[in-house]
Amino acid sequence: MNEAVLKSLDLSGQIALVTGASSGLGAHFAKVLAQAGATVVAAARRVDRLETLVSDIDAAGGKAMAVAMDVNDNSSVVAAFSQVQASLGTVTILVNNAGVADPSRFVDSTEEKWDFTVDTNLKAVWRVSREASERMIQAGAAGSIINISSILGLQPSSNNTLYATAKAGVIQLTKNSAQELWRHNIRVNALCPGYFETEINSDFFKSEKGEQYLSKIQPRRLGQMDELSMPLLMLASSAGSFISGVALPVDGGHLVQSL
Repeated sequence: MNEAVLKSLDLSGQIALVTGASSGLGAHFAKVLAQAGATVVAAARRVDRLETLVSDIDAAGGKAMAVAMDVNDNSSVVAAFSQVQASLGTVTILVNNAGVADPSRFVDSTEEKWDFTVDTNLKAVWRVSREASERMIQAGAAGSIINISSILGLQPSSNNTLYATAKAGVIQLTKNSAQELWRHNIRVNALCPGYFETEINSDFFKSEKGEQYLSKIQPRRLGQMDELSMPLLMLASSAGSFISGVALPVDGGHLVQSL
């Protein structure tokens, strides 16, 4: 890989905040950004898990700090950003990764399930993005916001109405905020993973039903965490400097399989 390409992926001097960083994709994203040179802020409710992640990043030669953040509590979000700003400076890369799932049939959905699923997967993305972008604008800092959506935000899925609706909302939020924030040199994009094993879905994919499902989809397997690393870095770094407002599927061709 030539020097210019490597330089475009370098995140040295950037401060990157990852929500939902205590496990799964969030922890992986935090490590990838740190390896690229960013100072990483790992945010989640489970601070003990964050401390372990920070220790791992430090041991690998990276820089990281942990902050407690409940993405469903505005005062918690504001306090976390204020803590980071006082300690490190303005967050210039935001990865909105925190999410939940509660699969059920549409007719079995309830207002409680709607609030649980949509508030965390959509409203919280708006809440954290707004706080981050406002601070970037005040500081005159260029930035990149990466919203973790899903291929379910691009295509219907049985028994996932609430989750899919929230993730589709994330994509539209991405496009509209990108349209407004470009003038402040802030890019906004959505990363749409296919099926990767996480705490949310691991039990299902270990079941017979889950194995049968995987045998029918185009990739015939779950994605590997490292297969999300370069798409994330492209959107976070100057390598993606002319990319904004996109929803990028990383799904092994799942969405393009023949009907």
